[in-house]
Amino acid sequence: MDKCAIFIDGGYMQKVSTRSGIPVDYQRFSNLLADNCPILRTYYYTCMPYKSSKPTEDQNKRYSNAQRFVDTLKKLDRYEVRLGKLEHRGNNELGNPVFVQKRVDILLACDLVLLSSKSRISKAVLFTGDSDFVPAVEIAKSEGVEIVLCYYNADGFNPHKSLMQIADEREGIDDLTLKSIKYTPK
Repeated sequence: MDKCAIFIDGGYMQKVSTRSGIPVDYQRFSNLLADNCPILRTYYYTCMPYKSSKPTEDQNKRYSNAQRFVDTLKKLDRYEVRLGKLEHRGNNELGNPVFVQKRVDILLACDLVLLSSKSRISKAVLFTGDSDFVPAVEIAKSEGVEIVLCYYNADGFNPHKSLMQIADEREGIDDLTLKSIKYTPK
């Protein structure tokens, strides 16, 4: 039976959530992206926030909230959370620390290539806008995997042109669609 895998770029998703202001039910989001294809697994890629060796109250709160979110995702059916590393890259012109996510993109690319090369999936749905994934998409396509690029259809969220061009299908998701899968506490 044909299966699909969903690949969610957590940094991209966080920007979408901030911009839209709509809390998403992630189980329903996966089902929406799968479009009736049986889901092998949904992969969510992110980094935990910075926490110093002597964390401030704010750092502890942000880290705790992020850990709760990750733990919630891990409890969802067929969800896998992949964590990258947050790396300090000096300070900006105002003296504020600058942090960069590392390993997140390569984790997604490795998972996409591995699942494709082992014929575990026939369809890959990517929720991202990053052109770093183009080489992995090329390999997946050469293995016969259908690539569907889903993205937030709003100004400033358009995927990179090369990613749009290489995808087999493209689907913009707007606020109305996000509202249809809005998280509502039980």
